[in-house]
Amino acid sequence: MSIFWNIKDNGNNSRPVESNDQYNDESSDKKVKSKVYKKRSESFLRFDDLDLENIHIRNDVLLEIATFLSRRWSDNSESTIHISRDGKISTNLDKKRITLPGLDYFFGNIFQKYRQWRTLLWYESVRLKYSFKIFDTDVVFGFVFNILETKRIEILGLEEWKGMIKEIIYCEGLSWHNKLLLNSLHGKNKVLEAFSQFFLTGYIKGELYGGENERVINASEYAHGILRDYIKNFKLNNKTYDPIKDQKWLEYETRKIIKILQVDSLMSVPPIPILMPRSKVGLSMKQEEILSQIEKLVRTKTKEIEIEKLKKEIVQGDDINEEFRIIVNESKKNDNKGFETTENLSIVIPDNTGVDEIAIYDFDLINKVKTALKEWKTGWKEKYDFNGDEIEIENYIEKQPKVFISDKKIAINVKISVLLDLSSSIEDNEMEYKKATVALCEGLEYLGIKFSIYAFNTESRTVKCWVIKPPTARWGSIYARRLMQVKPVGGTPLAEIYKILQPSISAFKPDIFVTLTDGEPSDMDAVRSIVLSYKRSGVEMIAIGLGADLGDAIGIGYNLKYLNYQRILTLSKKRLQDLPKKVLGLLTTE
Repeated sequence: MSIFWNIKDNGNNSRPVESNDQYNDESSDKKVKSKVYKKRSESFLRFDDLDLENIHIRNDVLLEIATFLSRRWSDNSESTIHISRDGKISTNLDKKRITLPGLDYFFGNIFQKYRQWRTLLWYESVRLKYSFKIFDTDVVFGFVFNILETKRIEILGLEEWKGMIKEIIYCEGLSWHNKLLLNSLHGKNKVLEAFSQFFLTGYIKGELYGGENERVINASEYAHGILRDYIKNFKLNNKTYDPIKDQKWLEYETRKIIKILQVDSLMSVPPIPILMPRSKVGLSMKQEEILSQIEKLVRTKTKEIEIEKLKKEIVQGDDINEEFRIIVNESKKNDNKGFETTENLSIVIPDNTGVDEIAIYDFDLINKVKTALKEWKTGWKEKYDFNGDEIEIENYIEKQPKVFISDKKIAINVKISVLLDLSSSIEDNEMEYKKATVALCEGLEYLGIKFSIYAFNTESRTVKCWVIKPPTARWGSIYARRLMQVKPVGGTPLAEIYKILQPSISAFKPDIFVTLTDGEPSDMDAVRSIVLSYKRSGVEMIAIGLGADLGDAIGIGYNLKYLNYQRILTLSKKRLQDLPKKVLGLLTTE
C-alpha cells in the first residue's frame, strides 16, 4: 500500500504532501456511493456497534459489490473479479480480470478486513485502467518497476477518486504492524525493501546504516522527482497519456533507479509478503494502536490538516459504513437460501444461436473414453482373481497372487444427474472443462445410460441454472451447443441451485447426483440442509472438488466433506481429461 501525495510546484521541494481540499471534494465518489449508500439517520450505528465476531460475508455478495465498484473505478464494463484461495493478487490486463485473496487472508476484524480488501480492489482497478504493462516481481527490474507503477496509478486514481485517501491511509496504518523489519533482511534484499517502504510511505521499519541509507534516500528522491514531472506533464496534456511512450519512459527511469540503489537488475528477489500472514487471521489491532499509527502517517505527510479530527474519521470509516452494512444484511438473508425472494431464481435453456460447438469436441478424448468402455458395453469385464475359468501364465511365472481370469457381470442400470459449476473461477480452464464434459456425455450415451446435465452461474445478481441436457432426450450436438453458450461468471450459490433443481430431480429420480465445483459454497449451512433433504429422498449425493492443482483440490474436498455428501472425490484442473473416468467410475456395481 502507499500514501496519497500531491505535488507542490514550488522549486525543488520533492517531499510529497497531502492536499487540504482532498477531504472535502468527494464529488467523484458520489456516482459509486449512490448505488450502495443510504442517507444516515441520527440513530445510525457505526461498525464497532455491530457484533463483528459473528458476521460472515458471503463470497457471492462480495463479488457482486466488487464487480460494480471495479467497473466504475476502472471505467471498464468488462472487468471481472476472482477470489483466490491461496492469497494470490494479480491483474490480467488482456483479460480484464482482477484476482484478490478472500477476506480471511487479511488482518483484523471483519470490518477491518473488508476495508483493506476494498482498498486493494481499488488499487487493482485503477491499475487496470492506467497500467500498460505489469512485470513479474521475482527479479529486481520488475520489482522496482512495479513500485513506481503503483505510485503512478495511485496518483492518477486519486485525481478522480479523492475520497479514497482516507481508506488508503487507514490500510497503511493497519498493515504497517506486519511489514517486514529491515533488520531481518540482509544484503541487496534489505536495500530493495527499504526503498519500497521509504518511497511509498515516507519512512522505514527498522534501521539502515551508512551507504545503504544514502542510496535509498537518493533513489526515493529521484523517483519522486520523475513522477512529479510526469504528473505535471499529464495535467498540461489535458490528462491524456500515450501508453507506449509512458512504458518506455518508466522502463528507462527504472534502470536509473536500480543504478542508484547499486543492485543487479537481473538479481532474483525472494517473495516479500505485502499482506498480513495467515497466522494473524482473526486478530484485530486495538483502536489506540490504529489511531497512533495513522497519526504517525498523517504527520509524516503533512502538518497542514487537523490531525485529531482526521485520524478519528479515518478509523471510524463512516464513508463506507452503510455499504458494509448492506453487504452484511445481504449475507444474512437465508430464508430463501440467500435471497429475499425467489423471483430471480430460475431454470433457463441457453440460446443455441451464434455459437459453434465443434471447439469443445475433443475427438481423441472421446475415442479414449469409448475404448475404455467397450467391455462395459457388453456388460462383462475380465478381472484377475484367486480363482476363475482361465489362468494367466505370465502372472503365474511372476508369482503374482492373482493368476486366474474370471468374467464379472457389470451392472450399469443407474440414472445420473450432473451439475457443473460455471462460476468465474473456472474461466482459465473453460475449454478443457467443457471438452471433458462433452466426452463424459458421449460416454454415457454410448452406454445407454439415462442422464441429465445442468450448469449454473450468476449474471447481474441473478442466479442462473441452465438445462444443458434434459433427462428425457438423447445426447447430441444441440446440447453441446448449449454448453458452449454458457459462460463462466459469478460466484458459487450452490444452495440456491439445489433448491431450484429439486422439482426436476424429484421427477427424474436419479440414483446418483454428482456436483462438480471449484469453490466454497456461499452458504455452507444451507447446502448441508438441502443435501440432507436430497439424501432422504433416496439420491446418492456425490461432490467432485476441482482445484488449481492436486493440493488445492484436496483442500476443496476437505471443505466439502462437511456438507453431508456421501462421497467426495478430488480432481486437479490440470487433469480435467480424467473427469469422464472419475464420473463413469461411480456407475458400476459388480
